[in-house]
Amino acid sequence: MEFDNKSSVLYLTYDGLTDPLGQSQILPYLCGLSKEGYKITIISFEKKDRFHEKYNQIKNLCNAHNLNWRPLKYHKAPPVLSTIYDLLKLRITVGFFLKRNNCDILHCRSYPTSLIGLWAKRKFGVKFIFDMRGFWADERVEGGLWSLKNPLTFLIYKFFKKKEATFLKECDSVVSLTTAAKKYLVREFDIPEQKIIVIPCSVDLDLFDPAKISSVEKSNLQKKLGLSSDDYVLLYLGSLGTWYMYNEMVEFYEVFKKRNPKAKFLFLTPDQDKVQRRDGFIVATVNRSEVPLYCSIAHAAIFFIKPSFSKMASSATKLAEVMAMRLEVVTNPGWGDIDEFTKHGLSILLHKEGAVIELGNTSPLAIDNNRNYILNEMSLKGAISKYLSVYNTLCNKN
Repeated sequence: MEFDNKSSVLYLTYDGLTDPLGQSQILPYLCGLSKEGYKITIISFEKKDRFHEKYNQIKNLCNAHNLNWRPLKYHKAPPVLSTIYDLLKLRITVGFFLKRNNCDILHCRSYPTSLIGLWAKRKFGVKFIFDMRGFWADERVEGGLWSLKNPLTFLIYKFFKKKEATFLKECDSVVSLTTAAKKYLVREFDIPEQKIIVIPCSVDLDLFDPAKISSVEKSNLQKKLGLSSDDYVLLYLGSLGTWYMYNEMVEFYEVFKKRNPKAKFLFLTPDQDKVQRRDGFIVATVNRSEVPLYCSIAHAAIFFIKPSFSKMASSATKLAEVMAMRLEVVTNPGWGDIDEFTKHGLSILLHKEGAVIELGNTSPLAIDNNRNYILNEMSLKGAISKYLSVYNTLCNKN
């Protein structure tokens, strides 16, 4: 494909394309936007082991979709200094690129790369998208990664909160994951509504399609995992990081199992070491392409997220994925747009402490409505369309 006369985008991410997140929440969007006629260059920071393991796969994917990938090495230690070093390297790389290439849009994922986006907008006049993802600095504090009692991290937190306001004011477009966060930004920062677009974490409905999984595949997997046809499988999908309430989810399962002795708890996670094995637990790590099959043998999915200020901006990819696979969902109120989802008629079981929830009572019609909502509001195609509208507006193509 020739790139003559195409608008050019430089995409910056501190996450790696070889990371699971890069493969599920970055590359699919950029592949779709490239097909729509944008010349896209990606600068990412890659972890050594994953880079060596996945480089050929990701490089071939980028080549197949006309994406120009310029990976940089991620440094983890020493803390703070390594990040400063990485960002200085990114600034040099971006400056070098912008001096030698036409660029219409600088698309920055989250806060660290937006420091470079703000600098580049001021120096080169390039359009700057602040793809904020969430309240990053507050997430670091509320998640226990930064302690405000530490003078250094306190100063870093204050620095990024000040920059947050600057990003919002000077960028050309803001991408928020939730409507709740958008409302907060409009109210507290006086940001024009039209400057903010809500694009939640989306799901590839071509991949997460229960109709594409045969009964034979499901039966073979059940045998592999030692499951009988009358076992009731509760699924947890994804990493077990700071924000997921592991103990509370296990407690829910134990209460449920007392009433349903055939219940099993399937953890589909890369963090197997964080799962404390109990009766009925099944723990597996699989490639992304296998996730829908494992979802298909489950009856319901569960995930609890710690409610906090920063979590109003959280959008869980797993929610869209399990609803697309027609599973019942148990979660807790107080994060992201989950409360709005239930008000809009989605069938999501909201668990509160001390409450007893009976699974298996959600009607087929409600399950259909859930998948239809995902189709209309949280699909990969829909997300690409929204990003495309931002790109087209900034490039005066609307």
